[in-house]
Amino acid sequence: MRFTALLARAVALLMMLACAMVLRPGIATAQATLQPLLQEYQADLAKPSRRTTGPVIADLLASDHPGMADFLRKWEAREVYLRPDDGLFFYAEEAGDILRLIDIDSGAAVAEVGSRELDQIRPNAGVRRELAAALVPFELNAPDPARRAEALEAITRSADASQIAPLADSIEDETDPALKTRKERLLTLLVAQFGAPKSERLDAIAGLGGDTSIEARSVLNQLTATRDGVAKTLPEDANIARVLEVGTDLTEAEAHDRLVAADLAPPRQTATDLRDVLAQHIVDGTVGGVPLHQLDTTAARARAYEAPEQAGTVPPRAAPDEVAQAVAAHVFYAEYLQPDPQITQAAEDALTATSRTLGLYQTADLVLDGLSLASIFFLAAIGLAITFGVMGVINMAHGEFIMMGAYTGYVVQLVIPDYTLSLLIALPLAFAVTFSAGVAMERLVIRHLYTRPLETLLATFGISIALQQLAKNIFGTQARPLTAPDWLGGAITLNDIVSISTIRVAIFVLALIFLALLLYILKRTRLGLEVRAVTQNPGMAASMGINPDRINMLTFGLGSGIAGIAGVAIGLYAQVTSEMGANYIVQSFMTVVVGGVGNVWGTLAGASLIGFLQKGIEWFNPSNTLAAQTYMVLFVILFIQFRPKGIVALKGRAAGD
Repeated sequence: MRFTALLARAVALLMMLACAMVLRPGIATAQATLQPLLQEYQADLAKPSRRTTGPVIADLLASDHPGMADFLRKWEAREVYLRPDDGLFFYAEEAGDILRLIDIDSGAAVAEVGSRELDQIRPNAGVRRELAAALVPFELNAPDPARRAEALEAITRSADASQIAPLADSIEDETDPALKTRKERLLTLLVAQFGAPKSERLDAIAGLGGDTSIEARSVLNQLTATRDGVAKTLPEDANIARVLEVGTDLTEAEAHDRLVAADLAPPRQTATDLRDVLAQHIVDGTVGGVPLHQLDTTAARARAYEAPEQAGTVPPRAAPDEVAQAVAAHVFYAEYLQPDPQITQAAEDALTATSRTLGLYQTADLVLDGLSLASIFFLAAIGLAITFGVMGVINMAHGEFIMMGAYTGYVVQLVIPDYTLSLLIALPLAFAVTFSAGVAMERLVIRHLYTRPLETLLATFGISIALQQLAKNIFGTQARPLTAPDWLGGAITLNDIVSISTIRVAIFVLALIFLALLLYILKRTRLGLEVRAVTQNPGMAASMGINPDRINMLTFGLGSGIAGIAGVAIGLYAQVTSEMGANYIVQSFMTVVVGGVGNVWGTLAGASLIGFLQKGIEWFNPSNTLAAQTYMVLFVILFIQFRPKGIVALKGRAAGD
């Protein structure tokens, strides 16, 4: 019997082990099967919404299923389908006009069906943002750098304290230097917002001081955000940002409106409102016991209002003296939304440092804009300065030589589509075209009018109109493109504040080249010596064997040629039209007059003064550039009253004249 019992126990134990071995794979399979878990949330998954998706995603991730991350990715990519016949979820791939169903658990293709036999799960933008945020911990270590970058974008859009740990863990294994830097920066922003312990959070906030990026400033602004408050006394448990003084920070009316909004005072009532309410409560020729003929003063109407007010038939009102009393009985303040004073103080200190840095960068950006505008004015005016200084000719057609140069560059690009090569050809060709036009104009018109300045002005003004009309007849009235090469596209960006377009940098460099070239011609060549001699004393220069007539011709051609090159440079970022020269003729004359007629350094000084001053005026009113130009004209009028010969006065003929 004992042996039989032992044998029975052994057989039972073996049967239990056999059952366990048989059932174990089934249990493992059940644990590794994703479909049953999805069926528990079939309704929410089939018709997802922003309100219900968050809890569903949290429950799904809590299961720690190994295939859950892939499911969420495909759900976000709209690659999940529901089969209405049995309510099962599948992945699907397009195979021509049909869809190939892929089992969610095995990954094997199970059928090919038409698109009408399935319902595609289409999460909206809000649901996709929830999915992207949920996938962040998985995507931060994804093998594809693009997916890691998308995860960082998701964190930026929807920052949360739960993202600090996975982000910090992913930094050490990050192989991309740019992404690693971005992760470290994003971790600092997250710790500043949600970090614990507080010491780490304070260190992160302090690290944002002086950071002018939009993200850093946004975090600091959130930490220092305030709401308005009003109370009988200043609350002791509130993190007060500042106490508002009535009459300084807000008016009495604004203060009373806050009291009304907080249900701490009745609303004010105007004289018209008082009259209308009294008119609605006339009983037997009286209102509140006051006869109608006595309601001819404000005091009488207020007295008549008291009876129905006490009876509750009219809304309570605040008289002017009551408004003042109510305001005086309360304290108005701004309260930080962040309750911790240490956090808000650290954020305020960081914002102060950022404001200082921001001011420096804005100043640098303003200086760069001023240099850019000054270089444009210098290029546009240097040719006019030479002709005006040497010949004393007020050439109103100088702007049209700029226009001719721009159109020359446009025509070259029509023939040579390579923008770099066409630019290299357009610059000397524009000089040649406008030099020839300038020489022809001087030989045919200007030389006959040297002693008649008014007639010279009228003649060149007429020529400018004729050249504009000729350009309209040839090229039409629409703006023509003068495209810059790719290496001149874009901008040089130092940070979120300081940036300058590459074309403007190229124009600045071109202005420096012309400055050096003109100084070399005027100081180191025979032509420059003769030009300076004719400028200072044409009679003495003629007696020394210099032909003033030839020098005038070459000088006028040189000034016109430089205007043509300036036209190519200006046309790279401005519209090329027949009127484009007229936009620069006024600034060119102001530059020459302010700087000093006929002097290269004077032109540079005038261009710098006008460029920086105009940008400074525009900084105060950036939406109205016309006002800035108007103020510039007024400045020039005042300036020449005190210094009529300009910043750098010319010696010689101009001084004698």
